Amino acid sequence: MATTVEKCGIKREKGWLYFLDKRGDVSRAKMARGGGKAPKKREKVIKIGLEREDGFLYFIDKKGNVAKVKMKRSTSRKRPARRKTTARRRTTARRKPASRTTARKKASGSRTAARKTTRRKTARRTTAKKRARR
Repeated sequence: MATTVEKCGIKREKGWLYFLDKRGDVSRAKMARGGGKAPKKREKVIKIGLEREDGFLYFIDKKGNVAKVKMKRSTSRKRPARRKTTARRRTTARRKPASRTTARKKASGSRTAARKTTRRKTARRTTAKKRARR
């Protein structure tokens, strides 16, 4: 459960986001709604100068008071060190050679195969032209 740290009695207005800033004061910022840009200006509501403890989350509760709750995962808790592994050498996978369709399949196949070959030919021509320009 949350414990009240400071009684402020802030009355909230619609469209504003209330939070504790870096200096420990209660501030508010206009929320962006409906795709419009919100002004980046922040207003101080009340100057408190609250000093925060590690491992606690500070927020403004429903009554408008500043409250704190212990976080599930605090920054003070250390994680166990990972075991170092030796670097493994990566092997490159061999590529399969591109499958070539025979002339019979191209002739008897659908129109898409013929279109693909013409696209390849035009692409080759354009790259050859670009190389010649350089």
